[in-house]
Amino acid sequence: MSESISCDFLVIGGGAAGFFAAIRAAEAKPGIKVIILEKGREVLQKVKVSGGGRCNVTHACFDAKELVKNYPRGSKALLGPFSRFQPGDTIGWFDQRGVQLKIEDDGRMFPVTDNSMTIVHCLQAAAVKAGVEVRTGENVAHFAKQESGNGGWLVASQSGLQFQTKNLMVATGSSPRVWEMLKELGHSIVPPVPSLFTFNIKDKRIDGLMGLSVPSAAVKVVGEKLAATGPLLITHWGMSGPGILRLSAWGARILAEKNYRFEIEVSWLNYTVEEMAEELNEAKLEHARKFVASQCPFPALPRRLWESLVAFAGILPDLRWADLGKDKLRRLATELGGGRYHVTGKSTFKEEFVTAGGVDLDEVNFKTFESKLQGGLFFAGEVLDIDAITGGFNFQAAWTGGWLVGTAVGLGS
Repeated sequence: MSESISCDFLVIGGGAAGFFAAIRAAEAKPGIKVIILEKGREVLQKVKVSGGGRCNVTHACFDAKELVKNYPRGSKALLGPFSRFQPGDTIGWFDQRGVQLKIEDDGRMFPVTDNSMTIVHCLQAAAVKAGVEVRTGENVAHFAKQESGNGGWLVASQSGLQFQTKNLMVATGSSPRVWEMLKELGHSIVPPVPSLFTFNIKDKRIDGLMGLSVPSAAVKVVGEKLAATGPLLITHWGMSGPGILRLSAWGARILAEKNYRFEIEVSWLNYTVEEMAEELNEAKLEHARKFVASQCPFPALPRRLWESLVAFAGILPDLRWADLGKDKLRRLATELGGGRYHVTGKSTFKEEFVTAGGVDLDEVNFKTFESKLQGGLFFAGEVLDIDAITGGFNFQAAWTGGWLVGTAVGLGS
């Protein structure tokens, strides 16, 4: 007969949302038994690898109405929760536990140590201090509502253990197997598609230019109302950077329907073609005797990228600015302000894979993140149909959801 373990609150998933909820519940009501089940050998793996190993904890956006604008899916649902626990509260939570965060120029927030293990160790220490039990290597095989006794939930692990709990939280991230279990409980699952990804582009204009970047490009999908601005990075497989990642997030479903084959228009300096033509005409007067190819009038544009676009516009290396005709000037303006590139696929953004899709938000009470269909069942993190652009926003949704779940369980248990 398998061993049966009882607890007040069982969390499936040892990630950011799960840890935050468990700690909050245990601190809100000391003495309750809280257990985290993690299928892997280590917890908080996404926290560990995020931000290039620095952990982009949150974003310095302290107005809930502004904050929700960074969520392609979930903005309406998160407005209320963010009024109760927002980035300022996240900063305070970590500060109270000895971890200071810093704000970078783009608003992203990292630990001052620039080391994600600072966050991992803080969460682990807080869990130990609050009395949270963490069990790794426990892959959940099934969970169901108990019909007899005091109700609650029965959770079976593949190791043979059984857990009985009054309150159950599912914080498993993007897990198709868990979503299937939730379907059996009556929940609707919005089909998952990748959200944050980079664009695969083979084009001679950017061939050999990997590593070059511009600080503020404008990118839009031709034929769709999809556009984004931000830094753009040329990679060996195509284009990346915050501008591309934002576009991929907002267009996740549309681009999936296109099978990741579409055309984009790139304004390298966030100028329209007409604005670029005016700039080039001014450069023509200012640099009349200099060669177009070797005299780039835009400090923010890498020299090698300028030379490539100039050549693509049909301008020879020995052509001087004074001799630049209207047609070639117009073609160069078009390349700089609206050049078109064919995208032939996608690449996952490092380890920070984010999915659009999950539990339908209409089936969740966002005052507590509890299921509207099954009492005592809670969700937070990527198991829900919530995702954000890059910049610490996905973690903030996890902290907020976890805190509200933990509050509901701790104060209501």
